[in-house]
Amino acid sequence: MTRKFDGTRILIATHNAGKLEEMQQLFAPHGVEVVGAAELNLSEPEETETTFIGNARIKARAAVMATGLPALADDSGIEVEALDDAPGVYTADWAETPDGRDFVMAMTKTHNKLEEAGAAHPRSARFRATLVLAWPDGHEEVFDGRVNGTLVWPIRGAIGHGYDPMFQPDGYAITFAEMDPAEKNRVSHRADAFRKLIAGCFG
Repeated sequence: MTRKFDGTRILIATHNAGKLEEMQQLFAPHGVEVVGAAELNLSEPEETETTFIGNARIKARAAVMATGLPALADDSGIEVEALDDAPGVYTADWAETPDGRDFVMAMTKTHNKLEEAGAAHPRSARFRATLVLAWPDGHEEVFDGRVNGTLVWPIRGAIGHGYDPMFQPDGYAITFAEMDPAEKNRVSHRADAFRKLIAGCFG
């Protein structure tokens, strides 16, 4: 039996403005005030695990310890079948530059690796997200979400973030970056995990 959330304020343990905005929209119907890690000037903990759940736990626990608030953290990434599910946990690392993250560079790197590997079309991939909700008393709930699709090239669309311009979800002829944000928030990997979170802890 999952623990029900009975507070009015939840800390989203992310410095990513796109993710925070997505979470604010997803939480809006549930009457919970959402605050981001950047607002509270929290430092970003080093993500040293090799799994989505491991890194989400690091972020959630660090946020709880720093603030005493219940914290929700997510770790997410894209797994490309022809690249043995890379970049996966290292999705953001592939975008790192001395001047911040460059996802166009990361998507180009992914495309080039697929070309070098002679990967057949369609090039299957999935976005995965793991949510960890941590309470100050140490209790945690974990929820996994995913969405399957294919990679496109050249990239398309200007909405969204990360690998969205390269990812076309199954059942659609457009990429996440061409999709209305409300529609993406309905079908995304994070939405899948979030539905499970709401059913488990807020339902």
